[in-house]
Amino acid sequence: MEGLSERQYAARVGLSRGAIQKAKAAGRLVLHDDGSIDAMASDALRAETTDPSKTRKPPQPKLRPVPEVAVTAVGDTLREQGLSALPVGGGTTFLQAKTANEVLKAQERRIRLQKLKSELVDRARAETLMFRLAREERDVWVTWPARVAALMASELTAAVGDGFEVEAAQMQKVLEAHVRAQLESLAEIRPGLG
Repeated sequence: MEGLSERQYAARVGLSRGAIQKAKAAGRLVLHDDGSIDAMASDALRAETTDPSKTRKPPQPKLRPVPEVAVTAVGDTLREQGLSALPVGGGTTFLQAKTANEVLKAQERRIRLQKLKSELVDRARAETLMFRLAREERDVWVTWPARVAALMASELTAAVGDGFEVEAAQMQKVLEAHVRAQLESLAEIRPGLG
């Protein structure tokens, strides 16, 4: 055989054998003397004689555009894990997206397991408890000078002696000023739970 059989040519061009037989019967294929199909010449003849509106185009999958936020999230996840990520708008490969998805699923499972083991606490509850603890500690410090001023004044008077006397009211004022200054500096600290 000089050329291709009907089956071979059908496989080459992606058509059924029946479609090749119809094209042969319609004279749209170039044949060798032995009846085999001249592939190159038949391709050219079919391209000239086939109506483009009647040809089947391979179905194109309908792809929706991926939101930029999703691409950014994939890149962020990959970077968090120390993997390379393409810049936003540069496109993300399927492998990168799949890797990011697997990393996120693993992180989610770890968090779920930690919750089941009671290793995680509710953030809002933790913030409320921290605030309450800080307020109670501040209240203790604010009332501390009034409780210890008289005791400190008598100890200083006894220690210095020689007619030197420290007034409890004066001691309390000094202590309160220093305690308030310290509390103000502590108020600038903002605990981060992030």
